[in-house]
Amino acid sequence: MALRGLAHSGPSSRGPSEEAVAAAEERRAPVVVAAGAVREDDEEDDGRGRGLLRWDGFSAWLHCVCVVGFDLELGQAVEVIYPQHSKLTDKEKTNICYLSFPDSNSGCLGDTQFCFRFRQSSGRRVSLHCLLDQFDKDLPVYLKKDPAYFYGYVYFRQVRDKTLKRGYFQKSLVLISKLPYIHFFHTVLKQIAPEYFEKSEPYLEAACNDVDQWPAPVPGKTLHLPIMGVVMKVRIPTCHDKPGTTQIVQLTQQANTHISVILPTVHEVDLFRCFCPVFLHSQMLWELVLLGEPLVVMAPSPSESSETVLALINCISPLKYVSDFRPYFTIHDSEFKEYTTRTQAPPSVILGVTNPFFAKTLQHWPHIIRIGDLKPAGEIPKQVKVKKLKNLKTLDSKPGVYTSYKPYLNRDEEIIKQLQKGVQQKRPSEAQSVILRRYFLELTQSFIIPLERYVASLMPLQKSISPWKSPPQLRQFLPEEFMKTLEKTGPQLTSRIKGDWIGLYRHFLKSPNFDGWFKTRRKEMTQKLEALHLEALCEEDLLLWTQKHTEVETVDLVLKLKNKLLQADREHLPVKPETMEKLRTHIDAIIFALPEDLQGILLKTGMT
Repeated sequence: MALRGLAHSGPSSRGPSEEAVAAAEERRAPVVVAAGAVREDDEEDDGRGRGLLRWDGFSAWLHCVCVVGFDLELGQAVEVIYPQHSKLTDKEKTNICYLSFPDSNSGCLGDTQFCFRFRQSSGRRVSLHCLLDQFDKDLPVYLKKDPAYFYGYVYFRQVRDKTLKRGYFQKSLVLISKLPYIHFFHTVLKQIAPEYFEKSEPYLEAACNDVDQWPAPVPGKTLHLPIMGVVMKVRIPTCHDKPGTTQIVQLTQQANTHISVILPTVHEVDLFRCFCPVFLHSQMLWELVLLGEPLVVMAPSPSESSETVLALINCISPLKYVSDFRPYFTIHDSEFKEYTTRTQAPPSVILGVTNPFFAKTLQHWPHIIRIGDLKPAGEIPKQVKVKKLKNLKTLDSKPGVYTSYKPYLNRDEEIIKQLQKGVQQKRPSEAQSVILRRYFLELTQSFIIPLERYVASLMPLQKSISPWKSPPQLRQFLPEEFMKTLEKTGPQLTSRIKGDWIGLYRHFLKSPNFDGWFKTRRKEMTQKLEALHLEALCEEDLLLWTQKHTEVETVDLVLKLKNKLLQADREHLPVKPETMEKLRTHIDAIIFALPEDLQGILLKTGMT
């Protein structure tokens, strides 16, 4: 959809944002560069590299920006999609429309921020940016993109306006992205949305142009990201970071006047604020999320529902929650029928809802968290109780955790005392979140270390790898064999918590989270075996081997070695660059020892 005409200009005295808007107005005509064209400012800029097309920088961070308004005849409608060439299917637009506004019963006056997640339409072609895939492999598993889903980050404004027929101004600015950087994108919206509502489209175009100039989201690098006169300093975590640590360098040596906002995290939510009403049951909720149990969060507004769902997903980090989750889910969602049907058991999914209709529709779900308004930092709501599901009749029911689930592990009273003491001493919410996050991290690590240790034992010995045979297979994961290892090397070595750990493991081994975790580990170990096989080949005197074999066998070897190189490059195998170079040298030496006619053919085949 095209952008509409220019809105009113800002004040005559121009700050950085006004200058950016003016610059955007001046270059409105060439908004989209034709495919194959090269941007004018083709220069290296903070690792962006050379020859990027217009909007490549933008696409590394965002799919598009949408403005959703309320039309008296149509209801919610997408008014603007920017950049204008961005592709969204009708189904995706419909999902964005309904998910970008709170339910009418939420009564959100003023400004509200929340997040949603929706399924990418099955018909659309998945566009994979090979450079971004390279970055993706260096991310922690829980921050990797899911190609099947988009995130929507919303800044919704509802204020009284007597000049409008409905009496209210209602509009949402929505960032659509594949990246799960919740805290980062909410911070971006805080910077640009309030001014956008005042200045309209030229301001939005200027902000998008700023994003297009950003360096790529490279994990491990400290990035400086200017947006409308403000510079944000961020660092995206890598899979090599120690879990639970923040790597961003604080500006302690000298003040840098250009840096306006330093973000210690790109993805984490205020964990304690979300768990505050239920922290007595936080360990039970950790078990439910770990086991991939169907879970509904019923909240008064999308802010509360989305923050709580994201906090639940976050609590099993560094494990990835592999099932579907919807921080904000409505009755208009394209998966509504699929997730609310009573003809089959509820799926492994976590839903955040606000519509009272769900209290009746999802009554058959086994675990429901009903929360009230989340209190500001420093206040503590009354702790909710665990109640039986039959007591949940409507959304007006009292807050509580409605479930008949019996936890496998005994409750850790130490963490509860520590958090309660923090509340009494008015400890900041950030500090409480650090304590709670460390507790969840230690609990998850205590649970996963025995599994990691057992899976490592499935790896064949290095001496069994022969350069002249296919790489050996991993041994099979045998649940009973694993259970026997727990007696000596179980979680009791690292955790003080008592309980039925064996029962928890048995349940976990049947869960989607185990399938996802083991699939990732198996892939990593298989790639390691392929890399070791390549190294073994490099250590052989391949030229000597060819002298003892026929020409046909030699050609076959060259083709196989070239395929190995292609595989190593395509699958990002953990192979040292010098190993790859050594293998290329081997291949060249073998080719040049062959007759000239074969040399020409083999040099053109594949890559050397």
